[in-house]
Amino acid sequence: MRPYTLKQIQTFLEVARQRSVSKAAERLFVTQPAISMQIRQLEQAFGLALLEPVGRNIRLTHAGEVFLNHALAAMGQLKDLEAQMADHIGLKKGRIDLAVVSTAKYFMPMLLVQFGKLFDGINVQLQIDNRENVLGLLARNEADLVVMGRAPSDLDCEAMAFATNPLAIVAAPDHALARRKKLPFSALADYKFVVREEGSGTRAAMERLFSKHKMPIQIAMEMPSNETIKQAVMAGMGLSFLSMRTVRHELATGHIAIVDIQDMPPAGHWYVTHLKQKKLSPAARSFKEFLIEQGGPLMDTWS
Repeated sequence: MRPYTLKQIQTFLEVARQRSVSKAAERLFVTQPAISMQIRQLEQAFGLALLEPVGRNIRLTHAGEVFLNHALAAMGQLKDLEAQMADHIGLKKGRIDLAVVSTAKYFMPMLLVQFGKLFDGINVQLQIDNRENVLGLLARNEADLVVMGRAPSDLDCEAMAFATNPLAIVAAPDHALARRKKLPFSALADYKFVVREEGSGTRAAMERLFSKHKMPIQIAMEMPSNETIKQAVMAGMGLSFLSMRTVRHELATGHIAIVDIQDMPPAGHWYVTHLKQKKLSPAARSFKEFLIEQGGPLMDTWS
């Protein structure tokens, strides 16, 4: 067997994800020379270049693409192996790789604190990204559990709802529509919206809603975070479509208002999801059960 290490493979995977040595170094909390050394030793072990520079970033060579696919599969098998061994120990401790869509950042820290009070021996590694990227982590078996607002339809997954996810049209409190009641959906036709980026679950839900009403979305600006969108709405840039879980403080203080629109869809749900064939560790099973049993009531109290 060629002389390469698990650490070298993990380093390669992070560089491949980030397409940058410097960003990979930040994520792994090591120096750039340390990253470069690990990659160089891995390439020497196989006698092939796996990465090549493109300006300030890097890209995978053809051999690197092949290596990436096999490395991801191997890491998934190792995670399953760890779960199998944890079953033999029979203790609810260990590590969970948890990925959540960006809107979940408004309640996930609270849930993790409450979970930690019950199982202080479990280490949760949290990744936050938009829906498209989180689905990629799920499909590649890089996340044990995923939390998102709509269960994936094109993956063989097990998804359990654990909390409601009410969505609403929001506006600045002095907006003309904020003072009116029981508006038809057509009342939105003349107004511009500040929207999330393509790949966001909130953006996809908004597009489905407007498509149902056969109405185009007038976009004032596209922004990659709910926090920036809320500031834009408060500044009067436009309306927006957001999860009510994200605006609890602004609603309470009167900085944002809900537009009273008829025929809005019923509240959706938050789901905890994993690949159906995945062997969950006792730690991951404990967190999944915690979300299903306690997540909804805790979130309702929190937001």
